[in-house]
Amino acid sequence: MSTATYTVTGMTCSHCVTAVTEEVSGLPGVTDVRVDLPSGGVTVTSDAPLDDDAVRAAVEEAGYEVAGR
Repeated sequence: MSTATYTVTGMTCSHCVTAVTEEVSGLPGVTDVRVDLPSGGVTVTSDAPLDDDAVRAAVEEAGYEVAGR
């Protein structure tokens, strides 16, 4: 089990949270995604360590940017 936290910019509402959650949840091995809207924190739990580029691509697909990990 692996957990990583990312900071995502541009999220302003519950729709934003849903979009990011759905995209990141679709990555292979992801078992849980928790988004904290006020801080922009996205915590991803997976079976094995994830490729940061894959997470970044999923967040960008949802229309947002990863500011850091």
